[in-house]
Amino acid sequence: MGQVDVTDESLLARAAAGDASALEALYDRYAPVVMGLALKMIGDRAAAEEIVQETFWRVWRNADAFRAQRGTATSWLFGIARNLIIDLCRRRKVRPQPAQSEDEARRVESAADPDSDVPESAWTSIKRRQVRAAMAQLPAAQRRVIELAYFGGMTRQEIAQAIGEPLGTVHTRARLALQKLRESLQAQGFED
Repeated sequence: MGQVDVTDESLLARAAAGDASALEALYDRYAPVVMGLALKMIGDRAAAEEIVQETFWRVWRNADAFRAQRGTATSWLFGIARNLIIDLCRRRKVRPQPAQSEDEARRVESAADPDSDVPESAWTSIKRRQVRAAMAQLPAAQRRVIELAYFGGMTRQEIAQAIGEPLGTVHTRARLALQKLRESLQAQGFED
């Protein structure tokens, strides 16, 4: 069985047991994606490289804290990266902003990578379309809260201040939006 056949969850379990090769496998799988996310949100290659290194350092140190019942290994790993990005942006007092225009991002997304796993890329593209379709079905006010929270890196308190709504309203919109997204994605057969 090759490293590609090994699940992320089993790699995390092996990393928690001190298996450095398991961390290397996770790094090989996800470092380029974490780098792309960090670079897109921060726009600074050196800082993005630091985010990648710190993400995998924390994965190594905290692998035993991963709980499969709370979510997938990838969502746990990307949650670490996302939190590091947000922390960096807050320290810099700068909101994470895409470093590319929408058109550039689409061109990069659609560019063929000779080393990429074509079926995995196609599956990822399908998932991305499903999420976009689900987001498009949300009422504008709910969609705005989700976009500010997940893509803008804002806390709910910051969102309330930015849109001039009470914090309770923001909480309600976020909860309803997440519930609708979950239902919509489940109806589309979305699998994490």
